[in-house]
Amino acid sequence: MLLQKSARSGQLLSPKTYSAVMERQYAVSDELELAPVDGSVDPDQVQHRFSGVLRLACFFGMILVLFFLMNAMITSGLRRTKTSAFGSWNQVMEGKVNADIVVVGSSRASVQYDPRTIEAVTGHSAYNLGINGTQTDMQVAFFKAYLEHNRKPHTVLFNLDAFAFVTSHEVFNPAQYMPYLYDRALYDALRKINPEIWKSRYLPLYGYVVEDMNYTWVHGIEAFFGHSPAEDYFLGFNPRYRSWSSDFERYQAANPKKVSFDIEPAGVADVEDLIQVCKKNGIDLIFIYSPEYKQMQMMTSNRAEIFDHFRKFTEQYNIPMWDYSDWPHDSDTSFFYNSQHLNATGAAAFSLDVADRLRQYLTAQ
Repeated sequence: MLLQKSARSGQLLSPKTYSAVMERQYAVSDELELAPVDGSVDPDQVQHRFSGVLRLACFFGMILVLFFLMNAMITSGLRRTKTSAFGSWNQVMEGKVNADIVVVGSSRASVQYDPRTIEAVTGHSAYNLGINGTQTDMQVAFFKAYLEHNRKPHTVLFNLDAFAFVTSHEVFNPAQYMPYLYDRALYDALRKINPEIWKSRYLPLYGYVVEDMNYTWVHGIEAFFGHSPAEDYFLGFNPRYRSWSSDFERYQAANPKKVSFDIEPAGVADVEDLIQVCKKNGIDLIFIYSPEYKQMQMMTSNRAEIFDHFRKFTEQYNIPMWDYSDWPHDSDTSFFYNSQHLNATGAAAFSLDVADRLRQYLTAQ
C-alpha cells in the first residue's frame, strides 16, 4: 500500500484518507475565493436573490389585481342590471324612482302590494320597497337609503308582520347588498348585524365567494356582458304565481302547541325609528297588517300582545292602522301560496282593496 506523508503532522496517511483531506482543503479554498476579501456581499448574489423575491411579489400582485378586476366586473354587472331584483334595487339607488307612495316591509310587502294598481286607482305614482327575508331594522335602513337618493314620498305604507319586533340575527341573502355597501345607511345597519361585513366591502370577491351561496357573481358576470334575467319585478312588486302547498300542514304538525314571536326592545326601537324618520321628513305614515291565512292567525299565541304594541304606536303618534286580519278571503287557500303570503291572485285582490281605501284616505286629507 502506498502511503502519503501529512504536511502538518508528518504522519503517513493512506491514499483514501489523504484524498479526503485534500477535498476538504479544496472546498475551503473555493469558499475563500468566492467570498470577497473585505467581507462585502457579492452584488451578483444579491441581484439573484432580489430577482427571485421580485418575481414572487409580481406573481401575487397579478393575482390581487385579477381579484380586484373580477370584483369590479361583478359589481358593475349587478349595478347595470335593468330587470328583476337587482334592476329594482338599481332604480332606487340611482335615484330614478321618486314615487309619491312607497311600500316598506318584508317579503309580505314585496309580493302583496302591486304599485301598478295603486297608481291606477289613486292617480299617484307608487313603488314597492319590500325586501325578502328582512326584519324591520333592514327595512328601515333601505327606506333611509331610498330617501338619500330619491325625492321623499308623501305617503309610506308600512306592512306590519307578527315578527315586526324581532331584530335581524343574521343577514339573509347578503349578496343582494354587495353592490351597494357604499351607502352609509345600508352599511351601518348590516354592520350591526354582522360586524364582519367590512370584509365584503374591502376584500375583493369576499362578499361574492365566501358570503354568497346563490352564485350571484355568475349573474354579475353575465350582466356585465349584457345579459339580464327575465323581468319578474314590477315597480318593486314581485308577484308569485304559485298554488297552495302542504307546507302549512307540516308546519302545524311540527308546532302543535302554537308559536310565538319575540317582542324585542331593539325591535320596538326599529319601528320607532321608522316613525321618527317619517315625522322628521313630513311623510304621512300608515300601518297596514296585510292578510295572512286564518289558521296561521290562530296559531300565534301572543298575537294580541303584538297588536297591543302596534296600537300603542298608533295612539301615541296618531298613525292610521288598517288591519286586514278579517279579510274576506283569509280562509281561501286559492289566494295564498303559504300561510304568510298571498299568491298573484290574492295580491291582485288585496292591492285593489288597499288602493281603493288609499284613494278615499288621500281625498279626505
